[in-house]
Amino acid sequence: MTTATEQLHPPVLEPGDYTKYKIILGTLGVVVPLLVAVLFYYKNIFRIQGADAYLHALPAVNAGLNSLTAVALLVGFYFIRQKNVLAHRAAMGTAFALGGLFLISYVAYHSQVASTHFGGTGLVRGIYFLLLLSHISLAAVTVALVLFTLYFALTGQYTKHKRIARWTFPIWLYVSITGVIVYFMIAPYYPAG
Repeated sequence: MTTATEQLHPPVLEPGDYTKYKIILGTLGVVVPLLVAVLFYYKNIFRIQGADAYLHALPAVNAGLNSLTAVALLVGFYFIRQKNVLAHRAAMGTAFALGGLFLISYVAYHSQVASTHFGGTGLVRGIYFLLLLSHISLAAVTVALVLFTLYFALTGQYTKHKRIARWTFPIWLYVSITGVIVYFMIAPYYPAG
């Protein structure tokens, strides 16, 4: 039996066996966070001599992308609450595209530029590292959550989509917002570009 939503908004992907998509998404959900971790543990593995001189603006770009992602997520949430599925799809597609751009920019920057150390002291230092730790931990989980939330939407599995989106939305929003906060906290310690 199909629901009213399924009748008005059929799946984007044709019905069929989606096993290959599940395997691809599951692999990406694990591989992407692992590749980011490799960047931090093996700092020079992808380094291109002299590229760091051209990337000094990327942390600010990343904060902007995170801000726009948070706005798109909130807009998407608003639209689905209004039962405007098409506007919801557009907003969430925008959030996904912005998140993808962020990930590319983030990897480009951190593969070429040495990590900046936070110079704050006292309580602000504790707050910074608490935010940073929660941000990084949840960001690793967010990749898989976002991919599977998108998968369920594209394949018309709206009940599963709604169930996982209840977790994905607040976690992704938290990661986007804390990314911006962490940027502003560490920005004074970036080397001059």
